[in-house]
Amino acid sequence: MSRPVRIEFPGAVYHVTSKGREGQIVFDDADDRGVFLNVLDNVVVRFGWLIHSYVLMDDHYHLVVEVPEANLSKGMRQLNGVYTQHVNRRHAQEGPIFHGRFKSILLEKKNYLLPVCRHVVTNPDRVKGVPNFSSYKWSSYRALAGQVKVPTFLHKADVLKYFGKREKDAQRKYREYVKEGGGEDSPLEQRTHQVLLGSNRFLSEMQPILQGERLSKRGPKAVKRRRSLNALFKKVDDKTRGERNELMKKAHVDFGYTLMQIGDHLGLHYTTVSKVINA
Repeated sequence: MSRPVRIEFPGAVYHVTSKGREGQIVFDDADDRGVFLNVLDNVVVRFGWLIHSYVLMDDHYHLVVEVPEANLSKGMRQLNGVYTQHVNRRHAQEGPIFHGRFKSILLEKKNYLLPVCRHVVTNPDRVKGVPNFSSYKWSSYRALAGQVKVPTFLHKADVLKYFGKREKDAQRKYREYVKEGGGEDSPLEQRTHQVLLGSNRFLSEMQPILQGERLSKRGPKAVKRRRSLNALFKKVDDKTRGERNELMKKAHVDFGYTLMQIGDHLGLHYTTVSKVINA
């Protein structure tokens, strides 16, 4: 069977997973996991990704990632490549640690972001001998549930906004949502053509691309035309800090500008932008 086409376009959202080669352990201990998350942080900054959910298991990992700049493959090469170098140096070994290329499923954000993110963080419950998902350290669950500090690379806004505007209430409802759906079938089982997950309308837009039609001729209708940063931040010096912060969130969440792009435009470090957006 031939490999399915990798569909990439600005604003695409994917479920991504990479597994260890021939069952190899990918994360030997907390140090390996910490290094991987640091590499992920760097990839998010460099490629402008939005990470909505993640989990690290012993021999594989899952991400739900949005790519405003249509660069999933480039970012994944960096992520897996740099982490592989770390493992080989630390554990005195050679060669690839991941099994082939990464796997990705293109999903319709509107209908499938929440169930796929829930499926990812409940992964520990499906592995024997692993703590319950609610106490598992190496996933995005506790950060989105309001139990630990949100890491800079995790984009919490799009998941929590489904549960209300008040953050405490949204975190509580998120916890309930994940708990209630822990025993449900995986939403990934509903995918078609191996790599697509969405409504009939979404599938009808994507299937011609799988069949070889150029994306430039038939792009997805959901991708917005971006306003320029100059237009978004017009006369920003005359605005209050609160108004400026709301514009920063809008630039990132609604128009997909990266933390670094916003920071460069405003003369701020990207970590400052991250703190504002995740506040």
